[in-house]
Amino acid sequence: MNILLIGSGGREHALAWAISNSPLVETLYAAPGNAGVADVAQLVDLDVSDHAAVIAFCGANNVTFVVIGPEAPLVAGLADDLAAAGIKAFGPSQAGAQLEGSKAFTKGVCDEAGIPTAAYGRFADKDAALAYVRQQGAPIVVKADGLAAGKGVVVALALEEALEAVEACFEGSFGAAGAEVVIEEYLEGEEASFFVLSDGTHGLPLATAQDHKRAFDGDEGPNTGGMGAYSPAPVMTDALIEQTIQEIITPTIATMAKRGTPFKGVLYAGLMLTKDGPKLIEYNTRFGDPECQVLMLRLKDDIVTLMLASADGTLDKVSARWHDDVALTVVMAANGYPGSYDKGTEIRGLADAANDPDVEIFHAGTKAVDGKVVANGGRVLNVTARAKTVREAQAKAYEAIAKIDWPEGFCRKDIGWRALEKEAQ
Repeated sequence: MNILLIGSGGREHALAWAISNSPLVETLYAAPGNAGVADVAQLVDLDVSDHAAVIAFCGANNVTFVVIGPEAPLVAGLADDLAAAGIKAFGPSQAGAQLEGSKAFTKGVCDEAGIPTAAYGRFADKDAALAYVRQQGAPIVVKADGLAAGKGVVVALALEEALEAVEACFEGSFGAAGAEVVIEEYLEGEEASFFVLSDGTHGLPLATAQDHKRAFDGDEGPNTGGMGAYSPAPVMTDALIEQTIQEIITPTIATMAKRGTPFKGVLYAGLMLTKDGPKLIEYNTRFGDPECQVLMLRLKDDIVTLMLASADGTLDKVSARWHDDVALTVVMAANGYPGSYDKGTEIRGLADAANDPDVEIFHAGTKAVDGKVVANGGRVLNVTARAKTVREAQAKAYEAIAKIDWPEGFCRKDIGWRALEKEAQ
């Protein structure tokens, strides 16, 4: 079969790498892709926001399955338009994607289904939001309601910081995403990511993972789209996994189906593991980035088979098996990220860095220019390694990074520190 992959990040390179290994695939296209994706797929110059153009390309190239990587095309309804044209897609409908596209929508689902989550208020009026923050005090969490590329959340430890975050949302710092805000209670605990495939009726749990959101070592600095991740997440015990499925995942799938908007695709639950048990922080409706990179490195089974089962409503007929090894990825980002940064700087030494058979370098913000790989975004590379232990995987990843010549980039030096602490116990 011919498959079209939508997206250009590290997540999409990891998906392209996994999809290209499937015996079901004849030709894999990617739009727009990046310099790394080009090694395993044919890049297509296609405006993915032009749904008619995507459909026309699929028809002209006998593409029968489209894998939608990022959230924006899902929220824009690309899966719906493909379905209307008779083309199968992996990813939720526009209605299903609201679980990521609107934090207020997700809170409504939580209320309806009795899903444990942070207490909250939602506001379309700045003065009302500011009054609520003053009433609640700090610490408190301020979230732009819509999509903000992972940067629309401020965990405010001081009241002034929270008030500034509300002002920023309503002043347009996050564009239309900040036209409404959700303000939540501050939850204490450890964060974890839990991934489930859904076919609208059934849920198939995937592996656990944990990412590092803050820009700098020691979990300091501003939130980012993610600076590294590892899988499995040792904090997610079998008991916590079962509790998460029963109290959060299953009620979500059932409620979406009851509403007449069955959810098909990836449910990515961001959890806070509190003293009272797991609570839902937020949902994403696609694979995490960079969590996808470590999941694909550990997955034993054919990802295409699993994606087709999600689209076809047959997840109860398949299973997902995982390597026992640990996978760990470190994000290399352009200096200045998540603020302003330069593009076009050359990256050298990638072939030497990838010599270890246990290391895969997944490209994110890169492009090929005159035979060279240059930076073309904020998060640029995902140096990913697999090994028996967290310490060994971490060492392999950083050994590979040491061979990459890119003075205009930086990375955290402590990815996996929580897991290392647990491994040492």
